[in-house]
Amino acid sequence: MSADPSFLAPARFVDSDHSDVIALAREIVGEAESDADKASRLFRAVRDRLRYDPYAVTVDPDDYRASRILHQKRSYCVPKAVLLCALARASGLAARVGFADVKNHLSSEKLLRTMGTDLFVFHGYVELWIDGVPRKASPAFNAELCAKFGVPPLEFDGRSDALLQAFDGSGHRFMEYVRDRGLFLDLPFDDMLRAFAETYARDGIPELSKARDDAF
Repeated sequence: MSADPSFLAPARFVDSDHSDVIALAREIVGEAESDADKASRLFRAVRDRLRYDPYAVTVDPDDYRASRILHQKRSYCVPKAVLLCALARASGLAARVGFADVKNHLSSEKLLRTMGTDLFVFHGYVELWIDGVPRKASPAFNAELCAKFGVPPLEFDGRSDALLQAFDGSGHRFMEYVRDRGLFLDLPFDDMLRAFAETYARDGIPELSKARDDAF
């Protein structure tokens, strides 16, 4: 079984043909020989180079291009997934971005007040094709943040899925997948903003107020 050739092609947001993306992919992959090793190195780099920040939401489409994301120091799950997908394609690994709605059972009180819900819509992850097999990985939470919440950081060896942890280190409920939104060749930007505007508190995330007004 092999991936569709379109899974390797550059796209508007997954701009894997950009010189900065190609250069970073080469730097991270280094002397890795197997596709599994390449995928593992790319996953860890995206996971930890960009600190997870749920308040980093923006409605500027340019902020979701991999070539811009890689210059950021903090971001949230969607841009991190876009970046990992682009780096994978730049490294010769077929990949798609995937999205799901998840519940965060350990959200801070501040975040719950801001969002008005513990439901995270359009959580981003990546499907990477390794040795003819699709594997799913979520590079959202950096190791430092996981340590703060007492959750072991996700590790991806390229041979099994690495999706968000269901429980924290104490056995308490952590993340729960509640809806699969599918896999895409590129970020469905307009659909994502519409879902954000429909779900989150009107004034909870400043830039979403205008998005909501535009959507309705």
